[in-house]
Amino acid sequence: MLDLNTEHLGKKLIYFKEIDSTNEYAKKIAPQEEEGTIIVADVQKSGYGRRFRNWKSPKGGIWMSLILKPKTTPEHIPKIVFLGAVAVVEMLERFGVEARIKWPNDVLVNEKKICGILVEGNFSEKEVYYIVLGIGINVNNPLPQELVSTSTSLREVLGVEIPIIEVFKILVERLEHWYREFLAEKDTLILQKWRENAILRREVKIITEEKTLTGKALDIDEFGALILEREDGKREKILYGDVSLRFE
Repeated sequence: MLDLNTEHLGKKLIYFKEIDSTNEYAKKIAPQEEEGTIIVADVQKSGYGRRFRNWKSPKGGIWMSLILKPKTTPEHIPKIVFLGAVAVVEMLERFGVEARIKWPNDVLVNEKKICGILVEGNFSEKEVYYIVLGIGINVNNPLPQELVSTSTSLREVLGVEIPIIEVFKILVERLEHWYREFLAEKDTLILQKWRENAILRREVKIITEEKTLTGKALDIDEFGALILEREDGKREKILYGDVSLRFE
């Protein structure tokens, strides 16, 4: 057993050499499983991101899901995405890599995606039963040719193989830190740290299910919605959408 020396997270680790999806497995076991359980796999055969987009997950990356059961209400769930992104940024800093967060759930290095974060769960209007925080990080894994222009890995950035166990341990330690802050209701601290590392005040294109918007990403509100200054000068809050930093 890998000793992570954390209070809440990683007391139980479930490891697979290969699995369809750590998030799908986590959702199956979450109702009976203890909080803090981590599911991690060397390879995902059917990894996915937002809107069930395929996420390539070959050997060499970190593909993990974390089961959380905070006593909170559903409007606070987006902050789990934010604390996950902040934890990833701080982990990368330990390796001398400067990263930035693109709303809502991507971590970029040199404006290329190095990490994706996905939160799923089960909840009612007033209660959260469980949350699954999925994190996929390109560490030493090869990148598919079609993603080379938009994605990167720690190995590509640093030019050397990185000890993946060290990456994992530091990541869990930072997740533990920020999850404690979340449980202590230090939401403003989480959001401020997110802002410090986020790509804001940039021209963006946002595609939602209903429409496409362009403008400047100004900030987030207290629940994590993106505040967009449209080209007509009006401000709009975006709850869900895909953000592109460059117009195509």
